[in-house]
Amino acid sequence: MAKPLRAGAATSNITPSLGCSLNGGMNDRNATRVHDELHARCLVLDDGDTLLGLVVCDNCAIPTDVIDAAKHAVHAHARMLPDHMLVSATHTHSAPTAVSSFQSDPDPEYLAFLALRIADGLRRALANLAPARIGWGVGREATQVFNRRWKLKPGKVPPNPFGAVDQVQMNPSVGSPDLVEPAGPIDPELSLLAVQGADGRPLAVLANYSLHYVGGTEPTDVSADYFAMFADRLQQILGADRLDPPFVGIMSNGTSGNINNIDFLHTRLGRQPYEQMRHVAHALAGEALRVYQAMEFRDAVELGIRESRLTLRRRLPEAGEVERARFILSQGQGGELNTLPEVYARETVLMAPWPPTIETVVQAIRVGDLGIAALPCEVFVETGLAIKEASPLTPTLTISLANGYAGYLPTPEHHQLGGYETWRARSSFLEVEAEPQLRQRALELLRQLV
Repeated sequence: MAKPLRAGAATSNITPSLGCSLNGGMNDRNATRVHDELHARCLVLDDGDTLLGLVVCDNCAIPTDVIDAAKHAVHAHARMLPDHMLVSATHTHSAPTAVSSFQSDPDPEYLAFLALRIADGLRRALANLAPARIGWGVGREATQVFNRRWKLKPGKVPPNPFGAVDQVQMNPSVGSPDLVEPAGPIDPELSLLAVQGADGRPLAVLANYSLHYVGGTEPTDVSADYFAMFADRLQQILGADRLDPPFVGIMSNGTSGNINNIDFLHTRLGRQPYEQMRHVAHALAGEALRVYQAMEFRDAVELGIRESRLTLRRRLPEAGEVERARFILSQGQGGELNTLPEVYARETVLMAPWPPTIETVVQAIRVGDLGIAALPCEVFVETGLAIKEASPLTPTLTISLANGYAGYLPTPEHHQLGGYETWRARSSFLEVEAEPQLRQRALELLRQLV
């Protein structure tokens, strides 16, 4: 029989100093303004037997060593085990660089600060543990997600940086007459895990939606993107402002490796910076409120968590490819690289000395009937849909960019189509057969929890 639940939630500020590197593009940017503060948003649950923590950070991607440092710092002060913590990134493209990507590299001082603040957030959430009630539900918002990989008319896909021609293009021109059809589906589900105090007061809501990010910031702004706007709007419409302890809204990234917020068939009216972001956040918060109000809350549920390490092969360049890349770079003018062949030539050279394998972390969590799968990649929507269909727990959601960063995770079928997400780089390097292995391991762990 499930024991009475206790829960605690807290946030921890992870905003960087001005001047920091901002990643998310082919070229580096340096922050000149903080539009909105960044946070690690933390929720801990305790059923008397299992104590687990979930953290979602306003960052593009966070390396495993930073996350592991945070987990061990928590364990040094509390009884929570390192493998009982899930730490993920939202994938906002307007946060400080934490993982080297294209021409952006992290500041070691910020990485140390980030690990410390994640740990602080979990410890603060632990300090807030109190009797609680919990519920879950699933809504639907299909108007804000679009598959960004498109099949075009014959001869219309441009050559890729390696000189070959793909069968699909990421982010083609909106309204182009060359569009044929998207190369995959969407997942319109908005999944919610909601926690109340024993008196019914809103304590935290963990949401999950498969949307890459929205964007539309000023180029050198620091911003948490729509993820934080959703949390703020939900707090407002729940009437959860200025509570003690404060309400914590959390939006996690689902399986959005090939999903964004651009309707490629219809031209969007021009919007001011942050306007589209706010539009998406408010639409999702409205649906979240509807789901929340229909939830059944329980004061006792069974918790469970499983973690597994999976070693995968990397797609590394061969000697001839490295030689070609060095030649391309030798023809440049030096300084910042501005063409795709140059950018990917640099990626090839930097990847050449990498070890042939990488150890990845896969997790599964049970909260009553709810299942959570956690993968360390930018996961394609097909993977999330397959996990939901095969999971023994209903509902099930998948949190991407969790417990480290191992780049894009295209399915083998998408590798055959090519396109940006498959181009070999430090943001896309796992073996072609990595997706079935990670998906199968996640499902194995979910089955162990039943």
